[in-house]
Amino acid sequence: MYAIVNIAGKQFKVTKDQQVYAPKLQGEAGASVEFDQVLLADDNGAVSIGAPIIAGAKVSGKILDHVRGDKVIVFKKKRRKGYKKKNGHRQDFTKILIENITL
Repeated sequence: MYAIVNIAGKQFKVTKDQQVYAPKLQGEAGASVEFDQVLLADDNGAVSIGAPIIAGAKVSGKILDHVRGDKVIVFKKKRRKGYKKKNGHRQDFTKILIENITL
């Protein structure tokens, strides 16, 4: 059984007991969260497609931790002008454990 769920504007294919790195959410580590924007669900071959979401379906999970992603280097240069800018960025993520999918 799996579901495609919208978490903070991004779509994830989730199954039970899976860990997902979603964009940073409000809440502390150990808090439970529920996502009701289920776009598609598959229950052993029976596929339910929402228009745009499936009514009554939800995915529940638990926040495990707030982490940061790998560093991305942003480097800008204009040739022959002596112009160079180097900047770095690390995105914030929330590690979520998917506990249950209900249809």
